[in-house]
Amino acid sequence: MTETDGARGASGSSRPGVSAGQPDAERLRVAAVSPEVVIGDLDGNLDRIRSAISAAARRGAQLIVLPELATSGYVFADREEARGAAMSAADPRWASVQGAIPADAVVVVGYAETAGDLLFNTAAVLTRDARLADYRKAHLWGAEKLVFDSGAEAGLVVDAPFGRLGVALCYDNEFPEVPRRLALAGADVLALPVNWPLVSRPEGEHAPELIQAMAAARSSRLPVVIADRWGSERGVDWTDGTAIIDEQGWIVAFRAVMGATAVLSLDAVRSKALPPHNDLFADRRADLY
Repeated sequence: MTETDGARGASGSSRPGVSAGQPDAERLRVAAVSPEVVIGDLDGNLDRIRSAISAAARRGAQLIVLPELATSGYVFADREEARGAAMSAADPRWASVQGAIPADAVVVVGYAETAGDLLFNTAAVLTRDARLADYRKAHLWGAEKLVFDSGAEAGLVVDAPFGRLGVALCYDNEFPEVPRRLALAGADVLALPVNWPLVSRPEGEHAPELIQAMAAARSSRLPVVIADRWGSERGVDWTDGTAIIDEQGWIVAFRAVMGATAVLSLDAVRSKALPPHNDLFADRRADLY
């Protein structure tokens, strides 16, 4: 179950919430925010990221997710241009981003990472005082293969102040093995920075990537916090698919003006609630697949 709050756009949804008397230890307030991203404007993007983190912090968010390649933009002409907008994990400018993070909160933000001669599409996992991880995207989409090197892990699970945080990037989540792998590794929630190009779909339908994320969330009882881009960049229109999906696979916050925010019940996630004679993971018949 979840509790949602804040202003949502016309496509927003809401469902019955967590009881106000539920202990804080069982609740996780999450936010997916999407500031303006200008390709190549590294310092300007970092300023807007800090502002977005501060706004989410004022709403009490304990997990704040921003889009894929939020520091750099996405539609690069070539690898050299991407390298010019990249940062290393040791770049001193990260300190100013971390300064905006509230105590005991975690931020996941996409960036173009330089590592020697290599260049990765990476998600940084940050707290105010620590760099918890850097996840390098394993599954590269389209022209990303001409720009970035592939990461060596299919998603990542990291210990966070609230529990176990799964991290993947965009196209990673279209491989069902990835969210299932993270759920099996004990993830309580999946942070998913994305850049979803807008594709045609039947009237009234969600974007296909969002439908896939809903299915993956339900299959593994793993809520997903998705931060997507809006607007367009060099002729590519973005889906504006920022959303929070609960452990039942339902969208509980979607495309809010100030960022999608919701409260997730970690008890519900960890219980993997099913009928009495079923076990979500033990019922798998891996010998038959």
